[in-house]
Amino acid sequence: MEWLTAPFEVTFVQRALWAGILVSAICALAGTWVVLRGMAFLGDAMSHGLLPGVALAALFGGNLMVGAVASAAVMTAGVTALGRTPRLSQDTGIGLLFVGMLSLGVIIVSRSQSFAVDLTGFLFGDVLAVRQQDLLLLAAALFAALVVSVLGHRAFMALAFDSRKAQTLGLRPRLAHAVLLGLLGLAIVASFHIVGTLLVLGLLIAPPAAALPWARSVRGVMALAALLGAAATFGGLLLSWHLGTAAGATVSALAVSLFFLSHVVSGLRHRRARLAPAPAPALEIN
Repeated sequence: MEWLTAPFEVTFVQRALWAGILVSAICALAGTWVVLRGMAFLGDAMSHGLLPGVALAALFGGNLMVGAVASAAVMTAGVTALGRTPRLSQDTGIGLLFVGMLSLGVIIVSRSQSFAVDLTGFLFGDVLAVRQQDLLLLAAALFAALVVSVLGHRAFMALAFDSRKAQTLGLRPRLAHAVLLGLLGLAIVASFHIVGTLLVLGLLIAPPAAALPWARSVRGVMALAALLGAAATFGGLLLSWHLGTAAGATVSALAVSLFFLSHVVSGLRHRRARLAPAPAPALEIN
């Protein structure tokens, strides 16, 4: 029992756990739509597109979060604008923005003689360095994500399953798509300094994808994804403490492992249901 509880008696591990739980909830709200709409590449592009803003903020001694927000806003506006170009596929526009923003970030870093930007922290995060003010920011981000999710749920639902019907119903799919991109940007910005941009997709995509076979509604997917993300955070921090591994990477790897486990168990369940003999017909009493 002590093996299970000892790590969480340390203050910075407790803060890391709370941060992971908050991030899991934020990522569940945004990640569910990412999974349902097949937007994983967009999530990856937006997470890496934060580099120019973060690099500039670090270079000039500014707040990294502000720089990340600025880059996320540029990516959101760019994806929205390019998505309205009829002769350009959305994947092409996202890919070009991805490469352009990442290249700009590397150029900014390369021009710094002191290499002030901590790329390791940006790429991989540092969940064990979470401060009290970081928890407050994450709580505010979760509140904002909840408000957007509740107000936009009907439009997001129509957009995910039939964008033409969303237009017919007057739900303004283009605006809904832009708001959804903003929600995705919020989740990524709130999460990148916890698990890093390379690992943020682990919490953004794996828990909702793992929840899909077991939930019967979109809200059910979100709730179960938040629980799975929290479980991955707890288990990842526990394993990291005892095995001496990187905390953020361990959390992300465990989240992905839960995805594979979920789909293996779901596949076995469906296979057993197919092989089960059909129930005998009930006897009719005349």
